Amino acid sequence: MKRKAMAWALPVLLVALSVVGAGAPSSARSERPAAVSTTAVGPQYDTTHVYVTPGDVDRFVASWVATFGGTHTAKVVTTVTPTPSSTESELVLSPVGTLSVFDFKTPVPYPFGTERTGWLVRDLDLGVRQARRSGAHVVVAPFDDPIGRDAVVQFPGGVNAQLYWHTKAPSYAPLETVPDNRLYLTPDSVDGFLGSYLRFTGGRIVSDRRSADAGDIGLPGRTYRRIALRSPFGNTVVSVTDGHLPYPFGRETTGYAVHDLAATLRKAEAGGAKVLWGPYSAEGRSSAMVRFPGGYVAELHAPR
Repeated sequence: MKRKAMAWALPVLLVALSVVGAGAPSSARSERPAAVSTTAVGPQYDTTHVYVTPGDVDRFVASWVATFGGTHTAKVVTTVTPTPSSTESELVLSPVGTLSVFDFKTPVPYPFGTERTGWLVRDLDLGVRQARRSGAHVVVAPFDDPIGRDAVVQFPGGVNAQLYWHTKAPSYAPLETVPDNRLYLTPDSVDGFLGSYLRFTGGRIVSDRRSADAGDIGLPGRTYRRIALRSPFGNTVVSVTDGHLPYPFGRETTGYAVHDLAATLRKAEAGGAKVLWGPYSAEGRSSAMVRFPGGYVAELHAPR
């Protein structure tokens, strides 16, 4: 039973970016064709990595499930890094996205904790080669974990993502809504990032709003550049800013699409979460920033 629980609970450390409910394509539409065939499996296997404050994993999981529904696996204590460490690990499968939750009992070995999401790939070695060819760097060479193999790559702009492969292929139900991997980049770094990331993921730009309402990143009355990407690895929203961001913007890693934002926020607050910003409405969508028990900050959005 322990081995079976580990197989469910460890789509270990990945990193990614995503963008679908982030906004419909604008008139400034621009698409780039896929440059490579990817080893992606599907967005339900792209898990956000959640590192909770010690002792808060149960509170976080209970709050998340109360807000969005879904299921979770039993906790296991294991080593998910190539050097000695110990963490409680749990997998959360919800209609709006999959999460790998970690409550480390030892200090977290570098650079773990800096990866945002994990991508399941069909062939890890091929994925690493494709990352290098795209211009990404391998910051953690492939290593074995209890149920497969992993590596961490870094795209220009300092965006870390973990690639993972399981000895026994997992099987998760499709998502109701695909979450957005939310990235904040500078004007100096965005072009290098886009070139590398789109080559690796086989993605394309679905919208590029150069004067988006910055109220949705906490700056009403201003504008910023927001780029939406889609790929076989899921969706990504890139916010190009000068770095003058109010808390908590930039602390979130993922945005989640819901059907009724007001109702979802009521569920979140009843489950112990706190609304930090919003709801704010602009450009046909409403959004809010929420902090869940354990410190995880997420963006939630819905069409108006």
